[in-house]
Amino acid sequence: MSAPVTEGSPKRWLVLVAMTGSLSMIMLDQTVVSVALPTMGRDLSLDPAGQQWVVNAYVLALAALVALGGKAADLLGPRRAFRSGVTLFFLASVGCGLSPAGDLGEATIIACRTLQGAGAALMVPVSGAIVIASFGPGERGRAMAIFAGISQIFVALGPLIGGLLTEYVSWRAVFFLNVPVGIATLVLVAIAPVPAERVPGTRVRPLDVVLVVAGLAATTFGIQLAGTDGLSSPAVLALVVGGLAATGWFVVRQVRASDPLIHVRLFTDRGFTGAAVVMGFVQFGLLGLVLYSSIYLQELLDFGPMSAGLAVLPLILPLTLAAQIGGRWFDRAGVRGPVLTGLVLCAVGTVLWLLALPGLDYALQTPGMALVGVGLGLTLSPTNTDALARVGVSERTQASGVVQTVRQLGGTLGVAVIGAVVIAADGEQPGQTAAPAGIAAGFGVAAGAFVLAALVGALLLARRSPRPTGTVKLPAGTNPSVGPG
Repeated sequence: MSAPVTEGSPKRWLVLVAMTGSLSMIMLDQTVVSVALPTMGRDLSLDPAGQQWVVNAYVLALAALVALGGKAADLLGPRRAFRSGVTLFFLASVGCGLSPAGDLGEATIIACRTLQGAGAALMVPVSGAIVIASFGPGERGRAMAIFAGISQIFVALGPLIGGLLTEYVSWRAVFFLNVPVGIATLVLVAIAPVPAERVPGTRVRPLDVVLVVAGLAATTFGIQLAGTDGLSSPAVLALVVGGLAATGWFVVRQVRASDPLIHVRLFTDRGFTGAAVVMGFVQFGLLGLVLYSSIYLQELLDFGPMSAGLAVLPLILPLTLAAQIGGRWFDRAGVRGPVLTGLVLCAVGTVLWLLALPGLDYALQTPGMALVGVGLGLTLSPTNTDALARVGVSERTQASGVVQTVRQLGGTLGVAVIGAVVIAADGEQPGQTAAPAGIAAGFGVAAGAFVLAALVGALLLARRSPRPTGTVKLPAGTNPSVGPG
């Protein structure tokens, strides 16, 4: 077994390759199905709500279980937890690809997408923490720009890859693609010096897991159902109130517990809180934009899957360049400059984009798409880097789990809320999910999320923090998995 990598070791780049590959696979699966959804919907008889759940089952499972993934890394060791996550992920991908047509199709694919999210939850907290630990303060911005930037490129590339496979192979190939990627990742992890040490004293309370999963699932389902049944529906109110109550009970238990699933003490650091909340709002807007822009292109502009995938290039290419600029800007001047600039560009770009939607002219939409791409590139890497670098080495896995919980929760709520607005604005039309005005209304919600993110960033992000080195620490005598006594 390889020894853990140390800062400055040449092997740190092998670690970066392994972790970047895994995160890219995870992020790709958030958006790769978006272009395939219309074709998949016809084969599996999915209604608009079912199509939303193909996306949301994955993101919701990731949001609800990523904190448990951080605990699993402490309980099993990072290497074993990571391997388990990769294996579950690509086996669930096979299940998605084999979903049968007919009555069982919808239930099968949603169940397997949930398992994919659970596998991703085992990988995400470990990967970011390992990258941060492998690079010194002067290199972290650049390393995390590669780690987060490349993975975000795959978020944007998802529609292109999904369109290519759907049009020339099958929508099922979108999921089978994860099998060789997963196997290659396992090989890399076997070679790379990924640590395997467990943290003594780690415990997981089943009730905490039940509360967070049930609470988030019920709340999300209730919000999504509001798009068709209305906010005053008894079912909607019961789901939202019950979900919020379960989530609130979970939070109270975390505050009181000596061994919490989520270390709420991390939120005592203003900068950490700001970075996490910004990531949540950004993911809220991003997933809604990607999902409904893909539906818009195919259902309203009559683009084929491949053409719809190519149509996202004005978003992808600026994001690719800006991610590297954002990482270097962070190394020089800290988190505030690139993030606030990026969020303003995201909001302005989304407004320009939505104003062009009713005209049904793709060319008019490209300037807004490009601005959003630049904004995302400047924002995502610095916020993630700043959040993880603000905690001590022993707390980074937990911090990564907390950040990703907030981020993926933002994404799943974004799909639910934006989807509810789109459906409520236009209602279901024969053969279509929504009309241009409905999708434009949903984009308006995404723009509002970017504005809120900018306000949070202006209030909470540090003015200058190029080398944060652990401002959040657990009390003496505790370990990363055992909270304050």
